[in-house]
Amino acid sequence: MIALIVVVTVLGVCSGQFLPGKKQTEKIAAHFGGPKPLPLIGNLLEFNTDIPGIFEKGIHLIKKHGPNLFLWGFLNENILILGDTKLVEKVLLAKQTQKSLLYTFLNSWLRTGLLLSSGEKWFQRRRIITPTFHFKILEQFVTVFNREAETMVDLMRKHVGGKEFDVYSYVTLMALDSVCEASMGTTVNAQHDPDNRYVRNVKRMSVLFLLRVVSPLAGRPEIYTVVHPNAYEQRKIVRELHEFTDNVIANRRKQLQSEQTLDINRNVEGVYTKQKMTFLDLLLNVTIDGNPLSDVDIREEVDTFMFEGHDTTTSGISFTLWHLAKYQDVQQKLYEEIDRVLGKDKANADLTNLQIQELEYLDMVVKESLRLIPPVPIIGRTLVEDMEMNGVTIPAGTQISIKIYNIHRNPKIWENPDEFIPERFSKTNESKRGPYDFIPFSAGSRNCIGQRYAMMELKVTIIKLIASFKVLPGDSMDKLRFKTDLVIRPDNGIPIKLVERV
Repeated sequence: MIALIVVVTVLGVCSGQFLPGKKQTEKIAAHFGGPKPLPLIGNLLEFNTDIPGIFEKGIHLIKKHGPNLFLWGFLNENILILGDTKLVEKVLLAKQTQKSLLYTFLNSWLRTGLLLSSGEKWFQRRRIITPTFHFKILEQFVTVFNREAETMVDLMRKHVGGKEFDVYSYVTLMALDSVCEASMGTTVNAQHDPDNRYVRNVKRMSVLFLLRVVSPLAGRPEIYTVVHPNAYEQRKIVRELHEFTDNVIANRRKQLQSEQTLDINRNVEGVYTKQKMTFLDLLLNVTIDGNPLSDVDIREEVDTFMFEGHDTTTSGISFTLWHLAKYQDVQQKLYEEIDRVLGKDKANADLTNLQIQELEYLDMVVKESLRLIPPVPIIGRTLVEDMEMNGVTIPAGTQISIKIYNIHRNPKIWENPDEFIPERFSKTNESKRGPYDFIPFSAGSRNCIGQRYAMMELKVTIIKLIASFKVLPGDSMDKLRFKTDLVIRPDNGIPIKLVERV
């Protein structure tokens, strides 16, 4: 606590220029709910708890003060929390948009790839990358998902009839193997070699990011990057991650030079049906104004795909299994659908996109799990232009936090919002809701470009597991708590038990 007071004092001296605007900020804050701030440190003591407690406190404050909160940080620093879908829609549909300060903590690794870029560069990259998620490419990814999910099932068999174990760690490694092959066409063999350096570095980056988020120096990169020991460790890991990706790019570039180069501008159907492509292949063959992307350009997009493509799917798959373990009646109904559609060879079937689409109840189950525990529970934006909200002008530069987790549990929209009821997503019920009542993949122009990839991997994995095992809740399942940076995670794993299906 003494260290926190010292930091506050130093920052107070260094940042006195922010104080003159405090009265104007107070006028804005009066139009929103929120706890009363203390001098200098604002509402920071509200979050003086452990990491899962920070997430829990955020939920508590919204329940107490309403869906839209104004929270104070050091001095005049502040953030606007939005849960009202009308205001959320206004922010997400703004003509100009920029990610919030939180995302800049990833700059050293992802640079200005699709997740972090803005303006003209973002528009160019979005246009280039969109074809990667064409349905023909996704059909190729299904083969990867089948293989990696089957590997995970085989590795889990040792737990059949045994004690509880953490399924989250298994899913993490499977998702890493899948995204490495889909994005780079390379195998890191994470499931069989979890101590692989690249695997350890990716997992450690997630931990360091979370530690940065909860650090008192989070918003002060000029101090954090110089004095915090985690900053030194992060720089070392980023160098190694970049070296790995650079080597993969160089090797693949040499290989493609000896082959006939794909013409990305040709008919999409023709290209994708004739040759298997990875995300890296597309980037190596694309041009902007006649010029190819540099290796750095390619690396930042491949690294972005890696980051976004494994943590989010890991969360979605793991918490869907958690719900199925808790709600045995839902799991049985899903198993019966899988059995009806896929038949006696369901556990070993090479699933196709067409078969997956036949499983309507599976779609409802997955969506209900994403509603209750969205993999990305919070998204952040920085206002690029002034915006009117609640009868007051919010100035450009304001940090906005959109609480998807709370939007998905709004009792005005969702009856019994904390209950797991897949039938909410029947075609009849879905048509009754607004477009911003369910946004697990965000919304607007910067929605998740890989959402079809994520849904396909999630469904393939759930099918393989439920066809092979009956999933039971672990003894410690009710003790599960959440922690979050950009992605929601279990604090100490997700405990389940397995019974072999006969």
